[in-house]
Amino acid sequence: MGEAGSIATHLHEATAAKPEIRFAGYSQDALKEFVEAHLVLAFLADRPVPSIAAIGVEPAAYLNGMAEAASELRRAILDGLRRGETARGEALLHIMDDVYSNLLTVDFPDAVTGGLRRTTDALRAVLERTRGDITAALRQDQLVSAMRELERKLGERVSG
Repeated sequence: MGEAGSIATHLHEATAAKPEIRFAGYSQDALKEFVEAHLVLAFLADRPVPSIAAIGVEPAAYLNGMAEAASELRRAILDGLRRGETARGEALLHIMDDVYSNLLTVDFPDAVTGGLRRTTDALRAVLERTRGDITAALRQDQLVSAMRELERKLGERVSG
């Protein structure tokens, strides 16, 4: 992260007088990835989310990076579900939902936000699929618990 931060700072300094490069898609995409890395780390490590100023990027790159970071949580949730970590999955889903809800409140033209509406729509699809996966895992956990309880009761009847 330190090396990426140095590169981001260098990018800002080198393009300060060249807005056509600074705000070009490729520059903003690189900064969006930088934000995404910061936020995924904060989300997964349960740390405070760094601010725009702390990361040192433009708002559009920050918001798009936030949406991408929330989408990346799906991978961590699915990996956790494979290990039986449904509570952790629910906590991460809550973060995804909060990010999505906050991004919905941003009402500026796409030219200003760097295509945030499209990115937010993609996050919504990922969020809903993830919600379905967690729901299925929770229901499966409930079924397993009910089956164990039934086994226990049947075992008591047989031995009693």
